Amino acid sequence: MRLATFTHQQKTGIGVAIDDTIVDLAAAAPELPREMCAFLAAGPAALAAARAAAAGRGPRLPLASVRLEAPISRPGKFLAIGLNYADHVKETGQQPPSFPIFFNKQSTCVVGPTDPVHRPRASTLLDYEGELGFVIGRRCRHVPKERAAEVIAGYLVVDDVTVRDWQFKAPTMTLGKSFDTHGPIGPWIVTADEVGDPHALELRTWVNGELRQHSNTRELIFNCFDQVATLSTAFTLEPGDIVSTGTPSGVGVVQQKWLVPGDVVRVEIERIGVIENPVIEEPPETAIW
Repeated sequence: MRLATFTHQQKTGIGVAIDDTIVDLAAAAPELPREMCAFLAAGPAALAAARAAAAGRGPRLPLASVRLEAPISRPGKFLAIGLNYADHVKETGQQPPSFPIFFNKQSTCVVGPTDPVHRPRASTLLDYEGELGFVIGRRCRHVPKERAAEVIAGYLVVDDVTVRDWQFKAPTMTLGKSFDTHGPIGPWIVTADEVGDPHALELRTWVNGELRQHSNTRELIFNCFDQVATLSTAFTLEPGDIVSTGTPSGVGVVQQKWLVPGDVVRVEIERIGVIENPVIEEPPETAIW
């Protein structure tokens, strides 16, 4: 299934995208939670009910008539990993890590699959990183690698937008990875059964139609299941947590090609979908105090 969060006629809910339509679960299965994290937390029974509703003959909305939102607007955790493709390690001139390099993206950075990304007032060194993300589907701790697939609800596309000078101001990288609007995700969560092997997916990133990144998730140094095992050793993972699995070579910092207002970044992952985000100057109204 393709599980989406969408807005239609000023109402936001969750649904199942099928071809060029979407099943509004609030109408088709009103007993289900109407927010994605709560829906995932409801477990296999909720997934089965959504699947049944999607298979029914109830009304569907044209996909073109709705606005796709971030599938999870405020994940409890938004984790990411650095230097996780060998070709990206090589282009940076660093050594492959012996242990995964995790960092946080603050959840307030999350935006939807077509929302604008701000070039911040604080820097012009704005970069893209097309990545595969996965979503935790159940509360878990100490998950062995061989059972990690059981706790992943599905997969989505992520652009780990980065402010490079701020990234390197501190070894945690969190500041440079967490500016508002710098976590586009979507276009939906594709359930694990539909994705199949998450480690055999083509990934491409374009800027203004120019192909900048092209790789396959088989090139991950620490794959999705490794990452679940490591993270869950340290702390509890919960439904709706997002993990972004790293970016391949072709990032802007190496080419000295920074994103500027007017650019459009498109990230596509096989069997999952596309996010496409325009870059704009940070608006003045973002100043709040």
